[in-house]
Amino acid sequence: MTGKKLKSIQDIAQIAGVSKSTVSRALNDSPLVNAETRNAIQTIARQHEFRPSATARSLSLRASRTVGFVNDAYSKGACHVSCPFSLEIMGGIAIGLHELGYDLLVIHVDPSDSDWAAQYMDTARVDGFILMTETGKRSQVDLLVSRRAPFIAWGASSGGYCTVCGDDRTGGRMACERLLSLGRKRIGFLGGPRVEAEVQGRLLGYKDALKAAEKSFDPSLIAYGDYSERSGERAMEELLARQPDLDAVFSNSDVMAIAAMRVLKARGRRIPQDVAIVGYDDLSLASYVSPALTTISQKIPLAGTLLARDLVAFLEQGIVTHTVVPVELIVRDSA
Repeated sequence: MTGKKLKSIQDIAQIAGVSKSTVSRALNDSPLVNAETRNAIQTIARQHEFRPSATARSLSLRASRTVGFVNDAYSKGACHVSCPFSLEIMGGIAIGLHELGYDLLVIHVDPSDSDWAAQYMDTARVDGFILMTETGKRSQVDLLVSRRAPFIAWGASSGGYCTVCGDDRTGGRMACERLLSLGRKRIGFLGGPRVEAEVQGRLLGYKDALKAAEKSFDPSLIAYGDYSERSGERAMEELLARQPDLDAVFSNSDVMAIAAMRVLKARGRRIPQDVAIVGYDDLSLASYVSPALTTISQKIPLAGTLLARDLVAFLEQGIVTHTVVPVELIVRDSA
């Protein structure tokens, strides 16, 4: 039976004997509230015909229940929000946030802008950030830390803030081991940005595999890009200029790998007969190119969901986490 109509979260909190924040989470089906308490609060809300006001909730809790997805500002050829990796991980993030009662706001950041975080935090437009930038990531992390802004970063941890990352060293080792198992002897390494911890982790894994196979490391087989298609073409051209007899390539991204395949085909090289290729990420498009791309899966949808889950846990409970997503070799035609 319906009782007196309630007007605020505070009214429900008094009846249920819990805090206003617990009521807010329960009404948004947050798994951070145990099922018994969540069901009790939702029952009270139904019985009293309660309809929460999003504006009132935001003002009372000083929370927007919105998270900012921070990506590099668009520039032609660079990795930004419209690139396949960003789109796929953003999909996982959006699903994870929705399940926790949060919305997603896409934020494009110019590396030279030192005020962007203040614009969103001071106006309470977002409760926290998911940092996905590649350009100047260290400076963006320092900025958020200095402002004490709640955030989580994609990539290896180097401080007391939340992170989610792939197992880069294992991924690099698995990729090189696959190529070595095919009898390849001159294995090129197409890296992302040289300074990024993820890239250096994959390079260490590449070196681990060479050492285990008693093969020497040759720096002339290493070239770097920025994960973009254009940089993949340039890096592949650079490797071929230095090492025209290479017979395999490990690329730090599927996008760069596909660009490298195009360069090799233009040079008359057959894939995988002449040059075997392993990419990284396992983007959806990897299985549709010809030949289909062998790659290291970072389980991107799962990674996105974990970014959402761990940031919300920090926002609501103050828990700092460092989550490593396992990687997997996906064998297709290119290797």
